[in-house]
Amino acid sequence: MELQQMRYVIAVAEERSFTRAAERCFVVQSALSHQIKALEREIGVALFARSSRRVEPTAAGEAFVAAARLSLDAAQRAITDAAAATGQIRGPLTVGVIPTVTAIDVPAALADFHRAHPAATIALRGGSSDDFVRAISAGAMDAAVLGLADSVTPRGVQTRTLIRERLVAVVSSSHALAGRRRLRLAELADETFVDFPAGTSGRAPTDLAFAAAGLRRDVAFEAMNTDLILDLVRQGLVVALLSPAVVGDDPALRTIPVTGGPARIEYLAWSAFNPSPAARAFVDLARQRTIRQPGSRAVAMP
Repeated sequence: MELQQMRYVIAVAEERSFTRAAERCFVVQSALSHQIKALEREIGVALFARSSRRVEPTAAGEAFVAAARLSLDAAQRAITDAAAATGQIRGPLTVGVIPTVTAIDVPAALADFHRAHPAATIALRGGSSDDFVRAISAGAMDAAVLGLADSVTPRGVQTRTLIRERLVAVVSSSHALAGRRRLRLAELADETFVDFPAGTSGRAPTDLAFAAAGLRRDVAFEAMNTDLILDLVRQGLVVALLSPAVVGDDPALRTIPVTGGPARIEYLAWSAFNPSPAARAFVDLARQRTIRQPGSRAVAMP
């Protein structure tokens, strides 16, 4: 049995089409079909149920695909580990980045990695911290930048704390609170908010701070994009609680420290079980690209 045959079977199972699988694998359909039929004869089971219009894995096919994915991952890891033993980093590096990264210059860190290891391929993924932790634990992601409430400890991954910071109130320059130098959290309870979607790690620090203070708030707008959040604040529709580094120097906005306001911790995370050579190399380079933000407490990365 060849690795290429496994790749063909996985492609057909995922595409549900011999034609699309052949295109994906850059091979003519007849050759792909021949290889799969030869494999079925070799192992003595049908991997796919076929008709003129449909293709789907049999029960045996589903079992084969699951094991084949593990085998291909192991083969790729064997190649990358062998290369790493000679000082070469090869294979994929997948990095997850939350929308509110403030502690690391991610583009610069990736550029450093590419210059040091040009044979590696880089994939950047957006999403939430919780999704990234699950992906790293499952072996589907190498490293990620996480942003979590200060009362939440990431589990199942190895981490380095990058920065601890207090979120600030962000209002438009025309807002009634724009002239204040400091606010209490209770003074924001009657405001209308924009925030990250309910249940996401980006929103958790603020939800936890309001709950701890026994306060309720009205979140009228939800968005995962910080540019959209800030645009809504500029229009005077809402207020937000964000890292001051996300806001920057914008004359249309005002940032106000909040006594008793939410706090967040930014982490660099990677596999606690068996990090890839690419993950280890990226983590080592990323510590050189930590950014110190005013009003926050940076943490040295050993």
